[in-house]
Amino acid sequence: MGVVMSDVVGKASFDTVATIDLAPLADASEAGRREVADALRSALERVGFFILINHGVNHALIQRTFGEAERFHDQSMEAKHAVLMNEHNNGYMAMNRYNVRTSRVSEAAKPDRNEAFFIKRERSPDDPMALAGRRFAGPNEWPENLPGFRENLLEYTEAVDTMARGLMPSLAMSLDLPADTFDAAFAESQFSFRLSHYPPVTEQEAGQYGIAPHTDANFMTFLAQSEMPGLQIRVGEENWLDIPYVPDSFVVNSGDMLHRWTNGHYKSTPHRALPPIGGARYAIPYFFGPHLDTVIECLKTCQGPDNPPQFPPITYSDYIVWWYDANYNTKDQQDLAKASAAAE
Repeated sequence: MGVVMSDVVGKASFDTVATIDLAPLADASEAGRREVADALRSALERVGFFILINHGVNHALIQRTFGEAERFHDQSMEAKHAVLMNEHNNGYMAMNRYNVRTSRVSEAAKPDRNEAFFIKRERSPDDPMALAGRRFAGPNEWPENLPGFRENLLEYTEAVDTMARGLMPSLAMSLDLPADTFDAAFAESQFSFRLSHYPPVTEQEAGQYGIAPHTDANFMTFLAQSEMPGLQIRVGEENWLDIPYVPDSFVVNSGDMLHRWTNGHYKSTPHRALPPIGGARYAIPYFFGPHLDTVIECLKTCQGPDNPPQFPPITYSDYIVWWYDANYNTKDQQDLAKASAAAE
């Protein structure tokens, strides 16, 4: 079967998060793609989140990548400040500096209690987009004193990208579109990969989050699960529900780009992360998006005479330039860069 229902219970409401099995895609059959497509449609119309099993990403690689997140954040502040976020939003983001301010569910919360390290697609200096000086096509910032770190992260992002692209034919079919609809847009995806560290707290504090309530700006997010809880999704207007832990799985959610592309048909569900109690939490979300030049315009099957497009067309590049500058502007940690330079 392609879909199993896992119960998630809240204080005042009940909903379910689907567990979608990718095993039917193994033989690349039309029937297998259709089975997964039906499961995707149900999950994305109803909740906007699902849990992915039999996904094909090597378990040892996932665990090694969690280890890389811990290894990076265990470094000294001096080492982390040596790779501060650049203008492409690659590199280190310091603790208590940021939160998402532009989401429809943003609230007056304290800065997020997490630190993170970001990379995007690795490009050679002679890559055409790098040569053109395109935003988000610039260099990654790699730490000098972590042997194997770069190689492990690139292996992981390639594996998750392959999995995500393999899901696109079924996603297209779930919208009654040809299976190859998204092929061109994702032939070279624009992703952002984040290694997050949430330090522990002794108790929860009002207005303090690991990550405050928000929706994701990208197309879909793929989060390898860990046993340390923290991720919650909003169901209804007030109820926050814990995502159930399923070993060796990914939690997947649709973001604002898929929401726009489908004219609001597929949800972009608010979620948040609470600061962990009793131990640190590490997270390795992979934010999957289309090529920078992709025009996000209402799909033909998601509009009609009584359902006109809700959002104007926009390129993915234009959208994420606006989003990053509004939420993760590198100027917000310029003081750290100046302090690091003065110490040299």
